[in-house]
Amino acid sequence: MKKSGGFAGAFWFAGWLFTIGYANLVWWKIILGIVVWPFYLGDAVLAMQ
Repeated sequence: MKKSGGFAGAFWFAGWLFTIGYANLVWWKIILGIVVWPFYLGDAVLAMQ
């Protein structure tokens, strides 16, 4: 198992905040984004390695 650095967490948080602001999401879509978005981001990052 690879250990991801602090950069991955910071990247996720920045992307999440950008998505909320840019898409002007309502509260339930924000909660859904917390759960679903990191899964797809992590899958894409692992595929790059």
